[in-house]
Amino acid sequence: MTQQFDLFDANGAAPAKGKGSPNHSPAALSEDDMVRQLHETGRYRILRKLEPRLVITAARPEFPLKGVIIDTETTGLNHRKNEIIEIGAVAFTFDEAGNIGDVIGVYSALQQPSIPIPKEITRLTGITDDMVADQMIDPYELRAVVEPADLVIAHNAGFDRPFCETFSTIFAGKAWACSVSEIDWASRGFEGTKLGYLIGQAGYFHEGHRAVDDCFALLEVLAEGGGVSGPTPFAELYEASQRSRARIFAENSPYDMKDQLKARGYRWSDGSDGRPRSWWIEVAEDALDDELRYLRTHVYRFDDADPPIKRLTAFDRFRY
Repeated sequence: MTQQFDLFDANGAAPAKGKGSPNHSPAALSEDDMVRQLHETGRYRILRKLEPRLVITAARPEFPLKGVIIDTETTGLNHRKNEIIEIGAVAFTFDEAGNIGDVIGVYSALQQPSIPIPKEITRLTGITDDMVADQMIDPYELRAVVEPADLVIAHNAGFDRPFCETFSTIFAGKAWACSVSEIDWASRGFEGTKLGYLIGQAGYFHEGHRAVDDCFALLEVLAEGGGVSGPTPFAELYEASQRSRARIFAENSPYDMKDQLKARGYRWSDGSDGRPRSWWIEVAEDALDDELRYLRTHVYRFDDADPPIKRLTAFDRFRY
């Protein structure tokens, strides 16, 4: 039988609020009770408003490692010609097992670019020219948050890292991890990897008006992962960041193999970014031999083919 809240009397009238009458129904429920009853019907899904964690000045010693989540908004997609117009950073502690400890630093700032913000960027980000007028990212405050980090995390590090390294040398030499590509979200029951979807399925909603809001939101998703049992998403991410990978360049591959390579996950490099002009793919170290076997058997058809290989760690990955 469907449960109902007793907001009316037996005759269907709302209880009076006159003299001598209670100001609320005797059956009024607490917030926790309302949430519980709605859940029990099986017809409602409750999202909690995401509240940013407090910044702690004295972090717990059992979490000796430091991470920082970075999010940027830019004037476009090309780090060579476009500029950062907003950056958000949330620094936190964690341990070797991937357990998240305390938030130890936060930085958020807008920056006026050298050109007007394109209309499509304003539509996507909500950031206008008026908002960034005379605004500037403080390099010293940003350094204080980023420099101590053992690991920098971004939700699409392949986008954020090149922009960050172009913007400031404080990001050079840092180990990076990508919360899009280095976590198996599908195995955790998530049907997509966009941050807004992950937040919702993890049981939260947030008012993501600023980059730093998205940083706090990602921290909670990484810490909990929607209540799925086993290691947290952050533990999986941290473990993945410690494994080396191999980038294989199918240099001089036959032109008529391009569709097959693309279908297998290879991407094209035109050589302008310093890579060989070729199709390329990045695989786990333990998958390298199988991938080379595929290239030699199906692409080059030559057992001694030796395509260029570059081995990568978290210090090299996601650069460009």
